[in-house]
Formats: sequence, C-alpha cells, structure tokens
Amino acid sequence: MPMILIVDPERCTGCRTCESVCSFFHYKEFNPRRSRIVVLRDAERGLNLPMVCQQCEEAPCITSCPTGATYREEDGPILIDYEKCIGCKTCVTVCPFGGNSLDFVTHKPIKCDLCGGDPECVKYCIERAIEFVPVTVFNVMKKKRSIEKISSLIELVISKTPK
Repeated sequence: MPMILIVDPERCTGCRTCESVCSFFHYKEFNPRRSRIVVLRDAERGLNLPMVCQQCEEAPCITSCPTGATYREEDGPILIDYEKCIGCKTCVTVCPFGGNSLDFVTHKPIKCDLCGGDPECVKYCIERAIEFVPVTVFNVMKKKRSIEKISSLIELVISKTPK
C-alpha cells in the first residue's frame, strides 16, 4: 500500500533528533548540515518547523529540472539521479516547502528519499510530529491540512522577518 509522510509542526518540540538520525542513516555521521530534514526554529514566536520534501503530486522540482535528474519512482518517492544532476540548484529554489537543500560536501541537492520506505525520522520522533502512514482519504486530508499549516507558518515567519 502506498504511504505518505505527514508533518505536524504543532507537535514538534525542536529537539532536532530527526536531523541527526537522517544524516547518520545517509552519511554515517551525526551532522544536521547533511540532513534531508531541517527544523527551522523561530524562538521569538515559539515555532519549530520541520522542513522536509512533501513528495508533491505536481512537483516543481521535477518539472523544473533541466536534465531530468529529479524524478518520481513509480508509486514511490521523488528521487535525484546524481549521475544526471549538474548541481544547478533549480530544484532547491523552486521548492515551496524548503524540501531540497544543498549538501555542503558534494554541493549537490539533497532531499528526503523516505529512507527507502522506512523513514528514520519517523522512528525516532518521540512527539510523533512526523508520521509515515498509509494513503487513505483520512490521511490525505490530514496531510493537506498539515501542508496548509506549514504554508501559513512559513508566511507568518516571512511577513515578520525584517527586510
């Protein structure tokens, strides 16, 4: 059965365990700078916002990639073929959720690949702010509400940020 990742920013405490386990799973080092999930913290407003690829149905990272390096596996996650990737950063700039970032070592984009179908961040999130659940009508609606919540929090932070 297809699965989806749901993030609930209201449950996130900002512990950043998700960042550590993600980087360890992919690179065998605890280094948040190499994580495919990033927790943005706005201490002034008391917000912790886990930013991760939302695996969009109509993904701008796929449609904007000039080499076709960003693609979706059949019934699976959006992935990056590093043999095709030229490091142009287009996928990073077009993502409305900050789901793509640059690896400071390779200078190529990195994004959530759902850890091959068993996301580490979900296993270690004690507050259950990140869930990996079957695609059901209820869960799709829950994800939609989560995305709307994340979008409104991003807008709030942007609108209050000094220019």
